[in-house]
Amino acid sequence: MTPKTKLSCRNVWKLYGANADGFLSQTPSPTADDISRAGIIGAVRDASIDIAEGEIFIIMGLSGSGKSTLVRCLSRLIEPTGGEVLFDGVDLLRASEKEMIEIRRHKMGMVFQHFALLPHLTVLQNVMFPLTIQATPKAEAEAKARDVVELVGLNGREDYYPRELSGGQQQRVGIARSLVTEPDLWFLDEPFSALDPLIRREMQDEFLRLQARLHKTIVFITHDFEEAVRLADRIAIMKDGEVIQVATPEELVINPATGYVAEFTKHIPRSKVLTVGGLMTKGDTAEGEPIPVNTRVSDIAERVISADGPLPVSDQNGLVVGTIDRKAIAHVLFGSGEPS
Repeated sequence: MTPKTKLSCRNVWKLYGANADGFLSQTPSPTADDISRAGIIGAVRDASIDIAEGEIFIIMGLSGSGKSTLVRCLSRLIEPTGGEVLFDGVDLLRASEKEMIEIRRHKMGMVFQHFALLPHLTVLQNVMFPLTIQATPKAEAEAKARDVVELVGLNGREDYYPRELSGGQQQRVGIARSLVTEPDLWFLDEPFSALDPLIRREMQDEFLRLQARLHKTIVFITHDFEEAVRLADRIAIMKDGEVIQVATPEELVINPATGYVAEFTKHIPRSKVLTVGGLMTKGDTAEGEPIPVNTRVSDIAERVISADGPLPVSDQNGLVVGTIDRKAIAHVLFGSGEPS
């Protein structure tokens, strides 16, 4: 069954400069040269994406590629110059300011690189803050906040102030605060980039644990392709305000749409990206515990190489659909890294 589209944008533009609105109305599909000659900056250029319900959708690009601007257009924190932004089929660009405030309060959660915790409030009070704004009764707000604090692993620290927490713990407070309103849609803009590598890895694990439990629709910005590979269902690569390619991590590696996308993926070990499904021999049978088709090569390489023969591969329903052998794994680990 095709998953429901939760959020999409159609031909979204964000132009900066004198008379940017008039320029776009007079030139509906401007090229990069048209924009440059007009003295206008094309922060987002004709972007169209669809994000499925329950999906972790990651937007990537170098600094200045437009990824943060696009996310702010999707949440209408900034106004697009043109296009449509559809949330559950409703065009957010037609919503009034009052309606957008209510949508953000009740249906959207946001986490940014800078935690923006209120220093004079405790952990519990920081997490409760969005509910306080909504005038939720205090007892109900506190109960919800305590549940979310426990969910992110900070129980016992409810009465700490932000200055008494590590960077990773502060980020957990930010995540808890964004989740306490039970949003349908969760925006995260490079939430882990300010953390030390070890803490960052722990936060990625925590993020995946939360998603397995909550099944949120997530739009996540990062410039780190290894982080994207760990977290993403699909990735959008941006360059100069344009969406260059949208695909799974594996598809980006195997079939990059442009040289720019190929460069993005070049230094990532293929074993961390490629899955058993892309390497297996279909239809064959073998003995042993089946390996799920979406398992990454790096997670099962040792088992396959040390096996006496091919191992079975199963689909999402547990049915055996093929086999994987040591030759296929060795080709990824020691050969070109591409499926043979």
